[in-house]
Amino acid sequence: MSDDTSPHGQAVRSVKKHLDGLTAAGVTHLPPSAPLPAPAVACGLFDTPEEAPAAADDRRVELATLAATVSACPKCPELFATRTQTVFGVGPVDADLCFVGEAPGADEDRQGEPFVGASGQLLNKIIGAMGMSRDDVYICNTLKCRPPMNRVPAKDELANCRGYFDRQLELVRPKFLCCLGATAGALVLGKKMPLNKMRGTFHEFKGIPVLVTFHPAALLRNPEWKKDVWDDMKTLLRAMGRPVPGGK
Repeated sequence: MSDDTSPHGQAVRSVKKHLDGLTAAGVTHLPPSAPLPAPAVACGLFDTPEEAPAAADDRRVELATLAATVSACPKCPELFATRTQTVFGVGPVDADLCFVGEAPGADEDRQGEPFVGASGQLLNKIIGAMGMSRDDVYICNTLKCRPPMNRVPAKDELANCRGYFDRQLELVRPKFLCCLGATAGALVLGKKMPLNKMRGTFHEFKGIPVLVTFHPAALLRNPEWKKDVWDDMKTLLRAMGRPVPGGK
């Protein structure tokens, strides 16, 4: 079969190359408004080219590509050798609120989703008490792999994952961040402080207001701290302009 060097043939090859590249990156779905390769539009391969996609659609595709990159990351040899899978994040782009934890645990490592174990069930209850559902918020961890035996992430591991985490937040564009625990707070804010020094006031990360509170796992060990967390959530809701359930 002779090679089709016409504009139409070149456009077909360009589209195929574009889609093959996305498939190789792990992207399995494109939103209806995803952009078409320029050659396909220029030669009329599609009779009615779509309008420029919404920025959110572009970011969803890039998030999927970033997640695929993370899933193959070998930067931390111990984590790479012991993980079942990476745990990237879940939730909508442009979420009003993003919860950030420290690192995945055993349940998260098995399921590939953050906060699905006992801590996740408690987080779901906190979100529900705020008048929202899990689907309304974005949830992720600073580290994308489970440290063996759930140990505290090492400095080099956090540093290796920092670029992924920063880009993730740039693409999600949450309006508020809530860091769960001192380790998550320290990484996001770039300064190590006792949790009681972080709590009770808003910080800032690249223009995003940040509130730090206890990790749900700490509440499972110390139920008396639940009141403190609820006080933090009420502060967060007021800053977000949302009603506080119960009115106090």
